[in-house]
Amino acid sequence: MEVILLEKVGKLGTVGDKVKVKAGFGRNYLVPQGKAIAATETNIAEFEARRAELEAAASDRRTAAEGRAKLLAEKETFTIVAKTGDEGKLFGSVGTRDIADAITADGIKVSKAEVKLPQGTLREVGEYEVDIQLHVDVTQAITLVIAGE
Repeated sequence: MEVILLEKVGKLGTVGDKVKVKAGFGRNYLVPQGKAIAATETNIAEFEARRAELEAAASDRRTAAEGRAKLLAEKETFTIVAKTGDEGKLFGSVGTRDIADAITADGIKVSKAEVKLPQGTLREVGEYEVDIQLHVDVTQAITLVIAGE
């Protein structure tokens, strides 16, 4: 299936690229999310008419993400207080939602999808380096401190 990308998609292409993807990926993810349209002749003509508008919108999204990344870099350290058991083990765990809520409580809006935890949830008291991916091209590392009650 050939599609035209309406926004930058990681490891696939940028705005306006005509790419070949598997039918399920295009039909079930790219098109419903508004990230791409099918590469038919009428859609190509419509896209060329709207190209400047789409590129400006993509630039605005990246600028906004860079602004939020600068705010995260200024704050740098975020703290979550959780109930702990013996030897610094948490009752439960700290996941992406908890981290996003802690950052949002400090005044910087972050969604749970933007928090990247490649090793999974955090289960012990300590200091962790967590990446926040605000845009395909903008990732900011923060320090997360998990303290026991």
